[in-house]
Amino acid sequence: MSLKTCVHPEGRFVFGLHRPEFTVANLRAGDALDSLGARPDTTPVINRPNFPDGDVASGATAWIYEIANPLPFRGVTFIKKDWADGRAADPGTIRLAPPPAVSLSTSLTTILNSAAAGEIDRAFAALPGPLLTALAATSTDPADLVRLARLACRFAPEPSADQPGGLLYESEAHHRQRPVILNHELFETLANNPHLPDHYKRAMVLRPGVQGDSPIVGAVANEATHVYEYLRANSYIGWGHYAANLADDTVRYSLGELTAADMTGLRHLYYQRTLVRLAEELGLPPVPRRQGLSPAQLEKLRGEINARLASGEQCRFTGTLWGWNYGFDFAPSSYRLHASHQQVHQQFALLPGRIEASEGGTMPAYGCGDLVADFAARYKKETSRDFFAAYLRAIQSNRRTDGRTDLPASLVVYEDPAVLLFVPKAQTSQWELQLLCKQAVGNILEADLDTRAALDRGLFLAMQSLHGLGVKMVTTIEFSKRFDNPDRDQRVLYSLLPRLPESPGAFSEAQLRWINGHYPEEFAEACRRQLPRRIDHGNL
Repeated sequence: MSLKTCVHPEGRFVFGLHRPEFTVANLRAGDALDSLGARPDTTPVINRPNFPDGDVASGATAWIYEIANPLPFRGVTFIKKDWADGRAADPGTIRLAPPPAVSLSTSLTTILNSAAAGEIDRAFAALPGPLLTALAATSTDPADLVRLARLACRFAPEPSADQPGGLLYESEAHHRQRPVILNHELFETLANNPHLPDHYKRAMVLRPGVQGDSPIVGAVANEATHVYEYLRANSYIGWGHYAANLADDTVRYSLGELTAADMTGLRHLYYQRTLVRLAEELGLPPVPRRQGLSPAQLEKLRGEINARLASGEQCRFTGTLWGWNYGFDFAPSSYRLHASHQQVHQQFALLPGRIEASEGGTMPAYGCGDLVADFAARYKKETSRDFFAAYLRAIQSNRRTDGRTDLPASLVVYEDPAVLLFVPKAQTSQWELQLLCKQAVGNILEADLDTRAALDRGLFLAMQSLHGLGVKMVTTIEFSKRFDNPDRDQRVLYSLLPRLPESPGAFSEAQLRWINGHYPEEFAEACRRQLPRRIDHGNL
């Protein structure tokens, strides 16, 4: 098989192994011997090992597994055996440590011998900008963060300094009003710190309208959750996109606070907006305004849309885009480390099938699910087998990468009759998880009520697993099939990509070479340990 994928047509994983052993010609002309320091007994430490006299024989070095991604356009994963063997001995070591408690207010009080509040305020104001940003990102003391808030922006006059009513606004051109932000970098970093008191979060970033005039065009509001749907008309996505944000009275700054009801509400707005827009495109009777649709009403509308498409009617929009950037961080050097603010929100849009071409006519519009469709078609042509059917068999019959039979071999974290949550054999993030429909469901238009609920539950459990391991930032994307693609094998696939503190991505990742220090089987075991012992499908 010439396709660069680890999925064999018979439903098993295949991959390569490097067993390096080599000699390196020494082409160095001279030596630069120097002292590196000394041992406790004052014996000098010399850098002699760095300057060998002759050629260098490496001997047998650690093996490296090379695993092509199931989807070739996502590159190749390399697992260093000695690193991974250490993790295999104890999957419990696969986790991030909680951040330490930080309070500059307490430290200054100690240093300045019970300094007055005004003296501490002046000390904060004298800190250099990078230190303010670092403190805004890492402090766990609300007193620190309130002091920083007063340096970042101006608040409107209020009855109590501890209960800001809102931001101070000033007029600008065209009678527009804008808040007085004194330090944008500090403001944004601070507003994303979960330890900032909630009333400051609401005043600074959460209350509808404080981040701009984007219209709220949908909502889910009940006793368990409250979610707004914002229209981003002036969008970087053609034809606009929508954002489902948890409301200011439902503050969620951690995955540990996220509930199943929150996830259902967020996803409901994605399903609702997609189906309503498609119904409008197809000329179906307009839905009632100023009210939302129930899941049962959405299911009825989905059936009507599919009936129209099955009859041959054409629609300008043929695909969906859905994504979720969870988490935020900002380095003191002004490098932003993720693309989202901490309040949980998801983005979605419809994608046209074709767009105008610069030299006349039209050309296909891009959607990442199209890359999956192209590969699945090539796989079927070369092997006479359906890719996703083979992929599912390979996942469910997985054998350990290192060949051992005395340790867990399953890649599956959770499954129910509709979906499979699993660790991909070739992870493109060190801690990647994927969620896949087990049946032939390629997009949300093909997903019935039960399947949509299963997708919501799977995403919720995936994020809870990652939270249990200490993850603070996750990018999640949907690979979905075009509505007009007749392939019955392509399944909707979600990829969850955590960002880890010491893995910023560099030249290897730019080549789609993903370096890993554990076997996927150990990560699956670590994730399973984070799930509740009993999962009630009716309540998740």
